[in-house]
Amino acid sequence: MNEELSRQMIETADRLAGAADSLNRVLDRLDAQQEALNTRVDRIVAAVEESEQEGDLESMRKLQERVAELEKNNSDLKAQAVRVARKTLSPAVSALLGKEYESVDKMDAAKLDRALKTLSVEQRIAVKAEMARAGMIE
Repeated sequence: MNEELSRQMIETADRLAGAADSLNRVLDRLDAQQEALNTRVDRIVAAVEESEQEGDLESMRKLQERVAELEKNNSDLKAQAVRVARKTLSPAVSALLGKEYESVDKMDAAKLDRALKTLSVEQRIAVKAEMARAGMIE
């Protein structure tokens, strides 16, 4: 029985060694698959982060362009407001009109014609053009 028991133990040990080898091969394959999956996940994460950064850079660039456009529009509007808000006349025109008007904000056409009747036609046209530019007449 000793011999048969020894033979059975040897056979069992051989089978256990075979099973251990099989388990080692399976574990090696699982490790390789895990490494491959980790590599893929890392590439996917890197691609997502890169696209987010590109998207952030693109949106930042668009915002900067929009800010520049709005600043330009703002400066244009300020310049336009300065031109429109100007309601001053040259001193000569103010002196001429001062005889007829106390305030030279908006003028009555008949009074304006009476005040300018001493001027030549060209001078009247020039005065009226300047007053129209200043927004005092229409």
